[in-house]
Amino acid sequence: MNWKVLDHVPVLLYILAAKTLILCLAFASVKIYQRRRLEAELQRVEAKKKQQPKKKDN
Repeated sequence: MNWKVLDHVPVLLYILAAKTLILCLAFASVKIYQRRRLEAELQRVEAKKKQQPKKKDN
């Protein structure tokens, strides 16, 4: 067995940890973006519903 390969194990573990962290942050940011977009859409729909009764009264 080539024992010199074991010298690179810590570096490979750091790369794996960094990749995992980047992927987790990317997924979390996408979820936050989707939630904000849906909340904005919901607020727009609610504002439109509030305006409709006012138009009926006129």
